[in-house]
Amino acid sequence: MKAYFLQAAENEMKLELRDAARPEPKPGQLLVRVRAASLNRGELILGHGLTKAGAPKPAGADGAGEVVGTGKRPEGIAQEGMRVMGRLPGSFAEYALMDESDAIAVPDNVSWEDAAAIPLAYLVVYDMLVQQGGLKAGEWLLVTGVSSGVGVAALQAAKALGAKVIGTSGSAEKLQKLKSLGLDVAIQTRQPDFSRQVLEATGGQGVNLVVNNVGGSVFAETIRCLAYQGRHATVGYLDGVLEAKLDIEALHSKRLKLFGVSNKLRTAPQRAETVKGLTKDFLPLFASGKLKPLIDRVYDFKDLPAAKARMESDAHAGKIVVRI
Repeated sequence: MKAYFLQAAENEMKLELRDAARPEPKPGQLLVRVRAASLNRGELILGHGLTKAGAPKPAGADGAGEVVGTGKRPEGIAQEGMRVMGRLPGSFAEYALMDESDAIAVPDNVSWEDAAAIPLAYLVVYDMLVQQGGLKAGEWLLVTGVSSGVGVAALQAAKALGAKVIGTSGSAEKLQKLKSLGLDVAIQTRQPDFSRQVLEATGGQGVNLVVNNVGGSVFAETIRCLAYQGRHATVGYLDGVLEAKLDIEALHSKRLKLFGVSNKLRTAPQRAETVKGLTKDFLPLFASGKLKPLIDRVYDFKDLPAAKARMESDAHAGKIVVRI
């Protein structure tokens, strides 16, 4: 089969298309004929910490396709021919292995491309908005870097939950596009200078939940934006800044909750709880059409390097998908 491999070089992440053996599923795994896969910044861009230097590794982190083989076990429920989406290591290939606990059934009305854009972005969003963030209808959410894949997914899911959303971006064009998805307040900036506008928009109260995609350069500013008993999710660091000052008095007096959103150290059972929650609460919204991922552009399999270049240029809004 054809498969892309990824290697962290000194100044870049290198992609290479190779011939590789088709993998064989072990008990608890599914062999998936990959139909589409999405790009994730944390894997493909140097400095985000998910791909270490060393031997090349199969590229791709999530996707969608058909089950064509199973590692038999008595409790296995996935059947050959089933349409699935989910975490799919090595998804930039014709075939890849998926843990059965990560498999999410693809609704009949959801295309392969849309299905590929859902798993990691919306699993992260479910974790930070619902499981940890406890976002409720009528509350305010602030998303920094709102035009990113996770940022757009957070906007869409928050609106489906009945929340009000403020988003920051350096691009007026991207913000205008996101207003059609329900963005209530758009703030054009790449600087930590937005707390005044956030407080004005919320009647001086601040937001109930922050999703910080940008990183340490805006951390202190996002803390200023929080309301009493506000929650703060750190999910990314587009700026590469991994340290920031913390206003301990604000943390103390406003009874703030700060949490991280990452799967790096989670166990398979812990990840499975998020999969179950998304399947229960979000999958019906995708099936009904109330939730639909925003896809920036779809590339052919052979054009994955061009798709990676678009992500690196930061020209996209939403998810970039490769059709396989």
